[in-house]
Amino acid sequence: MTIRILPAVGDPDAARAVTELLGRLPDAAPLPAVGDSAALLAALAGTAAGGAPPAGPPPPAGSPAAVEGLPEVVLVHERIGPLPALELIREVALRFPSVGVVLITTDAGPALFAAAMDAGARGIVGLPLSYEELAGRVQAAAQWSAGVRVHLGGGQEATAGPSGILVTVTGAKGGVGTTVTAVQLALAARAAGRSVALVDMDLQSGDVASYLDVQFRRSVVDLAGIEDISVRVLQDAVHDHHTGLGLLLAPEEGERGEEVDDRAARQIVTALRSRYEVVVVDCGAQMQSASAAAVELADVALLVTTPDVVSVRAAKRQVRLWDRLQIRKAEDTTTVVNRLTRNTEIQPPLVARATGTQVARTAVPAAFKELQPCVDAGRMQDLDGRSTVKQALWALAGELGLGESPAVRQGRGSHRARTSLTGRGKRKAITAGAPAAAQPAGGAAPGPAAGPRARFGARRSPSAARSAGPFDPAGPYEEG
Repeated sequence: MTIRILPAVGDPDAARAVTELLGRLPDAAPLPAVGDSAALLAALAGTAAGGAPPAGPPPPAGSPAAVEGLPEVVLVHERIGPLPALELIREVALRFPSVGVVLITTDAGPALFAAAMDAGARGIVGLPLSYEELAGRVQAAAQWSAGVRVHLGGGQEATAGPSGILVTVTGAKGGVGTTVTAVQLALAARAAGRSVALVDMDLQSGDVASYLDVQFRRSVVDLAGIEDISVRVLQDAVHDHHTGLGLLLAPEEGERGEEVDDRAARQIVTALRSRYEVVVVDCGAQMQSASAAAVELADVALLVTTPDVVSVRAAKRQVRLWDRLQIRKAEDTTTVVNRLTRNTEIQPPLVARATGTQVARTAVPAAFKELQPCVDAGRMQDLDGRSTVKQALWALAGELGLGESPAVRQGRGSHRARTSLTGRGKRKAITAGAPAAAQPAGGAAPGPAAGPRARFGARRSPSAARSAGPFDPAGPYEEG
């Protein structure tokens, strides 16, 4: 969301300094500064009336037409005139309630802070200006303004609070493929053109850095002790991976994970959701306060299990634990079955009955041979697009609304598409055209060689009807 900021600063030098600093803020669109209180009120009134018909009266201050064109944030300098700063703030709050006002002052004491809040300000920034403080106050005021505009009906893009989709990936137990699932879901969302943050919330044994060949000294622990996470602080802690992902990694020293409690986790996740369209959190398989807070806030909570008795029992215990602690209900959890094979006795419907959760329509086949080279090299982003595991996980991302399902990319050279005319698939294709080509003139019966081929083609026709694309989420799977 672009934040429109209107500075009201009387001193030209101070106005230039404020405008220059605002230009460094991400997603900020500073407007030309106004020099006095009358000019500010006139600018706001003119902007609010911009959606009215030329012959009609200006719309009311709270109407959608008036709200849509107003800036989200107004900065008021303490030396603005002729109207005193606090009276100007009160006037703006009364006439334009969807605008967040921030006071710039040299005295940021408790008395002035209380008076500014009583007047209707959303924050105070002390002089001399600090980038971190200014960014935090502007962002907080903009989020408040967006929430007010949702209730007033102004602006289709206005959203209250965090706007990014939060997806958590938790393992029923260790070794079920939690990190691989989280990494591929994040890559699929990034390939769909979305801004994506991948967070390693497995604080004691996180492996996201190993899977993506990353060495970065910052981690999620560096954000734990910060009360107000500004944009600059968040940028310093997040590693910009060459794939386009923003990585917030687990600490190298596992014992430091205890510094991230549930309050810090909530604050970190909220800050990330305000900056990224999709936030994928790898929660690992260990239940901690930080991962529990992330699961509680998640829009989509995935629980990864393998189709064996031990893993399904562990998934059931995890779901019951979440329910007892009132973290998440079973019906609000989606289970992903990993390493599924055709001969597995435990199939997804049985997993759904055992855990009481929803089971994703897309299951992931057992094909570790496809993963092993990328896992050993620590470059999961280089996994071949023909891999059935990658196709399944990207299909899962499409099912969750995070990315494009591989089914729509049929015919782009996938693994199964290339092998469909080899072996038995080739014989089936030849058989499909054999009766017409081999039928003699006059309706004579076909030769002896045509009989077995026709029977083979008829026996395989149900499979042919089922294979609609390079990967069929509803079909069985074989060991890769």
